[in-house]
Order: sequence, then structure tokens, then C-alpha cells
Amino acid sequence: MVRDLLISRRAVIASGIALGASTLVRPVHASAPVKVAGIHASPVENAWNSRLHKALLDAAGEGAIEYVFSESVSGTDYPRAMREYAEQGIQLIVGECYAVEREARQVAAEYPQTSIVLGSSSEQTSDNFGVFGAWNYEAAYLAGMLSGKMTKTNVVGSVGAVPIPEINMLINAFAEGVKAVNPDARHLVSFTGTFFDPPKAREAGLAQIDAGADILFGERIGTADAARQRGIRSVGSLTDYTERYPETVFANAVWNFRPILDAAVADVAAGKAVGRNYTPYSLMKEGGNDISYVKGVAPAEAEEAMEKVRAEIMAGTFEVPRLLDAPK
Repeated sequence: MVRDLLISRRAVIASGIALGASTLVRPVHASAPVKVAGIHASPVENAWNSRLHKALLDAAGEGAIEYVFSESVSGTDYPRAMREYAEQGIQLIVGECYAVEREARQVAAEYPQTSIVLGSSSEQTSDNFGVFGAWNYEAAYLAGMLSGKMTKTNVVGSVGAVPIPEINMLINAFAEGVKAVNPDARHLVSFTGTFFDPPKAREAGLAQIDAGADILFGERIGTADAARQRGIRSVGSLTDYTERYPETVFANAVWNFRPILDAAVADVAAGKAVGRNYTPYSLMKEGGNDISYVKGVAPAEAEEAMEKVRAEIMAGTFEVPRLLDAPK
């Protein structure tokens, strides 16, 4: 069921915006919080959505935005939710349109004064429609470097949702990090076929452990449950899972949505079009992603080598490959 939560009562007041009157985004006074709606296809506890939700909540707490949201919005309901928020006078809609690319762009065309910035596999934009992706692949590479030195069976595994470019890039980067320090290691890959099914991710993880994997990269929630059940180590993605799995998750490829959000909100506040790709704000040098790890779990020399590469990424002297094809 879709659940709408109000962060500020004023966030749903139309504020006199004349919908459809112009193809230009109306300027917003710099001191006025931007009215933002989050439309989350999964529960906000899901890894991807939790990162959007946290950044939006933090920005609302600081007074930069007024925030309302809907969660567990199905693909068939997504365009309706977009239209409802646009009709309410929301200035910026944030979410994802992977399952409804065409429909989301149609809604954007219907409401040219509503700025829309959605997670997307496409770079196609229009004046009021921007896109972004979760580029935490640099941190995944670093976690792979640690994992490649930790595996005893020389087999690691990755469990992903579906083979879209962003997920492929992430899993491939983890595998490249493993290979950089352990060329003989094998990498097993499974996809659940859905963006939120923890039990299915757990089963996929168990199958990889049965096939010899002793470290799992969990692009999906549920993978760490398999690792914990069998007493092996796991790597988390997007958010930090170590507190939840203290004896299991030793490293996380954390994605920070806040740089993307800040850039989009600034554009709206300045009356600028949001029709661009905000994904580069996900890069490590922008504060958009980083590795978190428990020191002392991996060998000291592995940590030292990883930190050296991390510093090179931050300095721009090392570039983690962006491999978009489905991992094998």
C-alpha cells in the first residue's frame, strides 16, 4: 500500500503555481525551501530508496526543502503519483523510473513547470526532466580488493537485482577489484529478477556458498542473511550494513545521494532547468560514494594497498573501469 508521510504541512500547499502555463521552470526565491516529493518504488528501508530517503530527510531537517513521500509505489501507479504531486504544486519530484521510463517522460511533458529528477538507465533529458544513477562502483572496486585478499576458497559471489547498466557496473567493479589483487579467484554472479525480494536474494547467496563462495557481495538486501547463516563474510552495497550484521558485513560500498540532491535543489531554487545528467555527483571525489570497512578484518597489507588506490581515485590519478555489460 502506498503510504504518504508529511514532513511539513506546508509541503502540499500549491502556492499559486499555474500548472502548464509555460514551458519554463518558475524561479524560486533562494530563502524559500523547495517543495520536494519522493516517489519510492520500494519500501524506504530498501537499500537504494533508503539512500534517497535519508538525504531528503536530512535536507528537510536542515530547512533546505519541504519533503513528502510515497513508498512501495508500483509501476502502474507511478505515473499517477507523479501527476498527483505535480497537481499539488510540488516543485521537484525525486525517485526512479527504471520500470516506467516512457511513462515518466510523458508525465514530465504534461507538467513542464514541475522539475523531475529520477534514477534512470537513460541519459535522455528534457528541460524539466533530469536523470541520475548510483555510481558507488568505485567503492565496490575497493571492497573487491579487500575480498580478493581475504578469500580462502578463491571463490567470491555477487547477488544483484536485474542486469541494468548501474548494477552491472557495480558488480563488474567488485569483480575487477578482486581480480586486481587475486587473478586466480572465480566470481559467481546471480540475479534475483526483482528489485526487492530479500528471501530470494538469500537463496541466491546460499546457492553461491554451496558452489564454493566464501565472500558475498550483496547488491541486494538478503544476501548478508545467507552469509550470516553460513558463517562467512559479506560486503554491503549502497548503505552501511555492518551495524545490522556486525559479525558478517566487514565492508560496504556506500552511495551518498546528497550531492545529487543538493545540485538539483540548487537548480530549482535558481530557476534553472534540471534537464541534465546528475550522475557524476556520485563520484568519490564529489563525496557521492566511499568505502566503509571494519579495520583489522582484512590483512593489513590488503588494507594498505586498498587505501593507496582510494587516495589515487580521490586525486584523479586512478580511474575504476565502468563496465556496463552484464557480468559473467
